[in-house]
Amino acid sequence: MPLAVYVLGLAIFAMGTSEFMLAGLLPAMAADLGVTVPDAGLLISAFAIGMVIGAPLLAALTLRWPRRRTLLAFLAVFVAMHVVGAIAPDYGVLFATRVVGAFVYAGFFGVAAVAATDMVPVGSRARALAVVVGGITLSTVLGVPAGTLISQFADWRAAFWTVAVLTALAFAGVFALVPAGRAAAAVPRLRDELRAMANLRLWITYGAVSLSFSSMMASFGYLGALLTDTTGLSEGWVSLVLALFGLGSLIGITIGGRTADARPFTTFYIGMAGVLVTSAGVALLASSPVAMVVTIFLMGVAGMATNPAVSVRVYALAGSAATLAGSTNVSAFNVGNTLAPWLAGLGISAGFGYPSVGWVGAAMAAGALGLGALGHALHRRAVPVAV
Repeated sequence: MPLAVYVLGLAIFAMGTSEFMLAGLLPAMAADLGVTVPDAGLLISAFAIGMVIGAPLLAALTLRWPRRRTLLAFLAVFVAMHVVGAIAPDYGVLFATRVVGAFVYAGFFGVAAVAATDMVPVGSRARALAVVVGGITLSTVLGVPAGTLISQFADWRAAFWTVAVLTALAFAGVFALVPAGRAAAAVPRLRDELRAMANLRLWITYGAVSLSFSSMMASFGYLGALLTDTTGLSEGWVSLVLALFGLGSLIGITIGGRTADARPFTTFYIGMAGVLVTSAGVALLASSPVAMVVTIFLMGVAGMATNPAVSVRVYALAGSAATLAGSTNVSAFNVGNTLAPWLAGLGISAGFGYPSVGWVGAAMAAGALGLGALGHALHRRAVPVAV
């Protein structure tokens, strides 16, 4: 695997840390900026919305730019937004930096995924995507706790400075290692990219992307509250269980990266079946600490194994016109990231308790399996080979 692919994964780790770290910083940020905690929470929503909109929009606007130049431009803006955010005098300025930062993060993610797949043989695309997407997994496992720890020893602004420095290091790595240009024949055209998007199988895959990710996130989003309220674990144990979930996620994305190129549908089916079973386990076994620890670990393995499988299908269906399709894949993931806590929250608000998030996740996993089966059937009709 080229070193440049790992550098792209490092960049996603730095930027992904910014996406998730606010969960542990909200009380301190709210107190410092003179707003309520729910108002501070809108900074998370702003980032998610920026990701959904920014990915396809920036992909179209920068389509004909050389990829390294595009990646460096996005990283430079992201660093600038975190420097401004670290010294932001008020909530409004910080809110604006979050929106702009999310836009360029989304654009970077989409272009980085295409650049990574172009740097490896066709049979290694899923592994390359696993490395890039693995940056997000690392950001939840290491980045978010580290950001919270930094804020406790310094303040929340120090966490923003840390993200800026990490992203600057990634900038240097991209500048040094990512190829500077591409052949003229490889320069994409917007018309070709839009034509590639007019594919029913591609949009079915996007649906599977959203549901597969949200099926896992439905439980993960409320895991801390579930483990303390229903399972009865202390906050110290919650941190360990979350770390174990992260370890399972790393194992899962590694397995998926190694199997998805040859068997994308098989990898997807096994992974989503695992999410369905473990989600049901969350609902049924929430009062058992030992069972929950095992279930959460296995959910991480199963859920992240599907990620390379659905992503590699997007690039296979898009063919050579993959920039816009790949960026829309980023939007699909973030739609799932936004959808999951909302739907799971409906069950909690309706009085079914925290274990109900498991049933929400299981329903989403069943929906993802249905879309996967539909996409598989259409694939067999178009290309009658075993997959």
